[in-house]
Amino acid sequence: MRRVRVGITVGDPAGIGPEIAEKARLDSRVHAVCDPVVFAPASLAGIRPGEEGAAGGRAAYETLLRAVDAAKHGEIDAIATAPLSKRAFALAGIPWKGHTDLLAHLCGADHVRMLFYAPAQGERRALCVTLATVHVPLAEVPRLLSTPEVARTITMTADWLKRLGVREPRVALAGLNPHAGEAGLLGQEDDAVLRPAVASARAGGVEATGPFPADTVFVRATRGEFDAVVACYHDQGLIPVKLLAFGEAVNVTVGLPIIRTSVDHGTAFDIAGRGVAEHGSLVSAIQLAARLAEART
Repeated sequence: MRRVRVGITVGDPAGIGPEIAEKARLDSRVHAVCDPVVFAPASLAGIRPGEEGAAGGRAAYETLLRAVDAAKHGEIDAIATAPLSKRAFALAGIPWKGHTDLLAHLCGADHVRMLFYAPAQGERRALCVTLATVHVPLAEVPRLLSTPEVARTITMTADWLKRLGVREPRVALAGLNPHAGEAGLLGQEDDAVLRPAVASARAGGVEATGPFPADTVFVRATRGEFDAVVACYHDQGLIPVKLLAFGEAVNVTVGLPIIRTSVDHGTAFDIAGRGVAEHGSLVSAIQLAARLAEART
């Protein structure tokens, strides 16, 4: 049987993406699990390291298109992406905010989620966090949370964990308000929206519980009580992940017909071109992509 092939996109070429992609391509940890295939821009005209701009956004976009096409045609088994710039996308006139919504469009996927996976380290259990909402203003989060979509997020998380080898996933839901609403004293959403979502997921066969106060549910997960936590909004989920495993955690797009993982950091324009960027998160992303590809095979 042939080895798994993981495509590595360099992201915005004005950021640290090209540097970490090259470091990862040569890393023995990567070669131990797959054959890496780097996707980079055909031309770097008008692009200078550290200078965010339309040229970099357009190059990142076109490079991702080639990688997705290769994945669809079976030329590669998964994609691990270096970071791109949402602002550079906007400057280039590209209507998508970043990888997640663009990949959903390219793959015709109606329901995708951002999931972050921090592998086990020492005595710390692996931490898996899925976001019910993503890059939206905090003031809009309560309006965007609905019982059907939160239930879908819980179910998608459980299904992904099964692909990772967890037979009976335990998924906890973090509350939106302090103390998960304190029986309605600190907000109605936890009882009116989130609790019925847990009940719906449980009716579908998922071992779901919550909503639990967000200030303790992640601690409970890292101690082994849950296999994953669904967070209501971006920072609620990303703060514990990055606090515990910055530079090791992996961003996974759940709900695509192809496998896509990514780093847990941004383009770091401030250090681009200096040769000092750390590539550990990209290595973790490639390792997880290869693991998921092997499981699919």
